[in-house]
Amino acid sequence: MADFTSINPGKVAAEVLKTIGSVTLPVSPDRIAKQLGIQLRFSPFDEELSGMIFIKNGIPIIGVNAIHHPNRQRFTIAHEIGHYMMHREILTSEVHVDKNFPALMRDEKSATGTELIEIQANKFAARLLMPDALLESALAGKNFDIDDDKPLEELAKRFRVSKKALEYRIANRT
Repeated sequence: MADFTSINPGKVAAEVLKTIGSVTLPVSPDRIAKQLGIQLRFSPFDEELSGMIFIKNGIPIIGVNAIHHPNRQRFTIAHEIGHYMMHREILTSEVHVDKNFPALMRDEKSATGTELIEIQANKFAARLLMPDALLESALAGKNFDIDDDKPLEELAKRFRVSKKALEYRIANRT
């Protein structure tokens, strides 16, 4: 496998956001995918599988689990865009439906964040959906009470991400 250790997911996400131009809340991973020439396909998958990315006939395709919550779908799309931007060389050109499915998939294994490329794709997705400037602006002057989830829940709604994703992003701002 290629060496991806020198990739900075936050920097790659910032470059993508800069390339697409004006960014407002909520960030649209669907629009970003389209601008990058990536097709989206929504289909019902097994519950554990959030999505996948593969290249067929030279066209990148992100498959998204149609039965998942819209916020999870948004994170999945951003995660798979991350794979496309950072790990393109390991994507395959054909799809085979079998146990050795040659595609990068967002599933329970990727959610554990134990493999470098999955950690990078998750960090990319968090930075894409919650860009530094927009997050810092939203947090400016706010104090959060550990016993009061409401402000975090409201902020998560503004970004259209899960509260857990927002908490992770706030904790890993640097």
